[in-house]
Formats: sequence, C-alpha cells, structure tokens
Amino acid sequence: MVGLPLLEAMRPLATALAATSPTSGAPIDDKPPVRMACLFWPNGCNPKTWTPTSQGKDFALSPILEPLARFKDDILVLSRLSNQGTFTGDGHYVKDAAWLTGTTIHRTTGADLNAGGVSMDQLAAKRIGVQTPIPSLELGVEPVTTGVDTNVGYTRLYGSHISWSSPTTPVAREINPSLAFDRLFRSHAAGRAGRDDLSVLDLVADDTKALRDQVGQHDRRKLDEYLDSVRAVEKRITYEASDRRARYRDDPQARKDIETLGGRVDTYKHDPGRLRERSMNHTDHVRLMLDILLLSLQTDSTRIATFMFGNSVSNKNFSFVEGVKGGHHELSHHENDPEKMAQYQRITMWHLEQCAYLLDRMKQIREGEGTLLDHSMVLCGSALRDGNQHDPHDLPTVLAGRAGGTLSPGRHVAYAKDTPLCNLYVSMLDRVGVPVERFADSSGPLPGLDNPEYSPGPS
Repeated sequence: MVGLPLLEAMRPLATALAATSPTSGAPIDDKPPVRMACLFWPNGCNPKTWTPTSQGKDFALSPILEPLARFKDDILVLSRLSNQGTFTGDGHYVKDAAWLTGTTIHRTTGADLNAGGVSMDQLAAKRIGVQTPIPSLELGVEPVTTGVDTNVGYTRLYGSHISWSSPTTPVAREINPSLAFDRLFRSHAAGRAGRDDLSVLDLVADDTKALRDQVGQHDRRKLDEYLDSVRAVEKRITYEASDRRARYRDDPQARKDIETLGGRVDTYKHDPGRLRERSMNHTDHVRLMLDILLLSLQTDSTRIATFMFGNSVSNKNFSFVEGVKGGHHELSHHENDPEKMAQYQRITMWHLEQCAYLLDRMKQIREGEGTLLDHSMVLCGSALRDGNQHDPHDLPTVLAGRAGGTLSPGRHVAYAKDTPLCNLYVSMLDRVGVPVERFADSSGPLPGLDNPEYSPGPS
C-alpha cells in the first residue's frame, strides 16, 4: 500500500464531509496537519562559533551555522536553553538519553534502564498517533552500542536512544534503509510471499493509473513528482544492495572483513541489509534515511519522527570531510587546541548540511497554500554544548519551519540563562495538537515563537 501526499482533489471532499465537528459542532480546519521531526547529533559543537552575535530578524549567521544560510528565513536559532535534569552526572549519556525527556536518567551498568520520564515525541505519539498508520518513526544510522563505559559508570545502551515510550522502555530505531522503507510501504501479510522483489509502485500500478485519470492536471503533476521520489529512494536501496553483493564477491578485502565478523557469502547474499549497514557511504546512508523520513511526513504516514545522526560518544571517523582527520568524539575533546576545534566545527557543519538537505526537500513539496516545511517543525540540536567540557548549558538548538503559521522564523532569540529546553517542548506539543501545561522541568510555553517583534530583553 502506497500512502499519498495531500492532493487538491482530497480537500473539497474532506471539507464537505466534515465541515463541523460531530461532537462540539465547531468548525473544522482543513489545513494540512502539523508534523514534527527531531534531528539529534552527538558530541555537541564548537561553542566559540555557534551563537550569532546579534538577535532578532537582522541577525547574522555564525560561522558554524552557514550551511543553513539558504534557510535563514525558515529557522529560529534559540539560545540559552538547557536541560536542568542533566546538570548532574558526568559524560554524554546523562545528557543524550534525556534530550527529549528533560529528566535525570538512573545510573546503572546493566539493562535496568530508567530515563526518568517519557520523551516528548512519544507523549505526542500516544495522543495523536492513532490518527496515522504509524504512530511515530524512529530512525538512525549506528547500531545499538552495548557494554559499560567505565569512564563514567553508565551502560552504553543509554547512548543509543532519545525516544522513550515509558521511563524504562526505549523505542527501537531502524537503521536499515530497506527495512525502514518496507515499514512505510510493504505489507508482509499472508499471501504476499514472493512479491517483495517487485517495486511497490509496480504493485499499485493499476490503482495509480486509475487515480491519475480522476484528478486534475495539478494533482497529476504532484502525484508524478511524489511517485518519482518514491521510485528514486527504492532504486537507491536496490542499487546499494546489488552493489554491496558485487563488491563482496569481487573484493577480497571486503570478504575478509565480513568473514572476520562471522559472516558468510550466503548470509549476505540473502540479507544484503546487513552488508549495507556495514559498508554504505555514511553521507549516502544518512540522506537515504532522511528521504525515508521525508516520505513518512509527506504521506502523513506519521506526524512524529526522530533521527539520530549517531550514538553517544560516537567516534565515527569523519576523514571523508575536507579538513578533518579523525573521529568525532576524539575531536570533540579538543582541549582548546585550535586545529582540533576547527575540525570539530567542520563536523558539526556537516551535520547541519544534512539538516539543510532535509529542509530543502521539504521546502520543494507544495502542500495546501504553502509547503511541507511550512506545515512542519524540525528541531535540530545536540544535548551538549561543548563536548570537551560535557557542558549541558546553552544547548545548540535550531527550530525550522512554520508549524502551519504558528511560528515566526527568520530570527535569533536569546532567552534568560538556563531557560528550560522543555519550555520549547511544551510549545511544540501544543502545535502538533497535544497541549500540556507542564513537561518535565518546564515553567510554561516558550514565549515569542510566533511574534516577530518579540525580544526577551537583557539577561
């Protein structure tokens, strides 16, 4: 089953059938729903190059934020927000696992995890997830890490999760593109065996043709653009699988690497996803997952999504980025060495380039009177400011989109020192239709998000 984007042909029918609420008699707004995505990167940022020097609408982007220059009018840079619950406890895990919960995690070296609360994305999923085929979508690119980090005395399991459906239940992420794609588009019910080798678009070709014949020219064009994007993602997944199988056959070093891990040719021949997870180009992997996230929001398969660029203490080697030689976590402990700090900055800029990639795709998709980005909120940030000091204050935070006209972006807003990050979460929850008075350590909604003239004043 292939979900569809919002078409013009759908809106008059929806309005005619549900002009008023059957329970309250109040008018129903036929605007597209507001979607929310939270994009997390580990290890913080170079604190000396993050914060813009000016505030308000005329602010200048700081050097590290330059990848977002094309979307300056679509973003809010929010300064001095903090998670008070993470002020205690050393290391990364206390901060990262609680990025979306605003709580203090339970210290353990075992499997008895306790994040102290439900994450705000899962609170939203529980309330509005019944309105979509998938309550929420959790994606990533790095496998779950296990064992104990003896430097700080926490299980590494904490570092693999930002979404918590209960204080003791982290939500599993999907890191395999083909499985994430299948979750959106394929059914593995009885009777479908043997058809998974076919394109999902081939499976619905007759229905697609019938639909094209019934809609107007604008909808046909929009439908074709959407189906082309689905086909492109599917082809990339198929290509990666065949390419990795070929490289496994033809590259002795690849065979050696896999067999060292206990793999065999027949294993990877029939399970290309496992091979792909190990060998896919990191940028391609990230962008493929972001494209799948995009499709999930575009089709309203879900309105709540999270994405982890990496796990806590991720030492992903970023030598593929120009000017970088080494691992992310290693360079985040820069000890104020100018060369390391410059490389640390380039790694964060790479992450923001990927955020910009998603924003660009969302801005190209027309929806109602605006774009998918206009009807969404995309939170981009980290749970640390400076990885060298494990600093949980003044977290790097960018909020993109207009949330259906309820956000006024294009500004840098600096709040009072250690304003609760959870105040932002209260405001975001309200905009996706999940109003709450308090969340974790919040003191209320974050003011000024919808007011282009708002200024917190001196602090």
